[in-house]
Amino acid sequence: MENPPKSPDGSEKSPQSKELIPSNTASTLCMSSRSESVWTSASRSKWDIYHKPVIVVSVGVAIFLFGMVITSLSCFLPENKKVYKMCGPAFLSLGLMLLVCGLVWIPIIRKKQKQRQKSQFLQSLKCFFFNR
Repeated sequence: MENPPKSPDGSEKSPQSKELIPSNTASTLCMSSRSESVWTSASRSKWDIYHKPVIVVSVGVAIFLFGMVITSLSCFLPENKKVYKMCGPAFLSLGLMLLVCGLVWIPIIRKKQKQRQKSQFLQSLKCFFFNR
């Protein structure tokens, strides 16, 4: 005969002796929002929603402009020409990468906002019909 597996704390309890907790399906459905509650989510300002991609775009533009200045220095200053030619394109590419990432991030956030609005509406409909 097989022995039932022991629990990590060493106590032996059979599956029949475990207590079952009753649950209300309707109330569980209404409270099972992933990130925010449907009823308590306050409207957020545009800055709260878009501040991260705006900062990434701003930093990307600044690094890109810095790379343009360094690259142009290699044309005007003969000393340290190799350093300018090496660092300038690196800053150009890094700035362009951040700029593109930030610009792509904005439509993704817009799409998520639309999906969240639809989800909140459907969640409130579920709560309305299941709580009757």
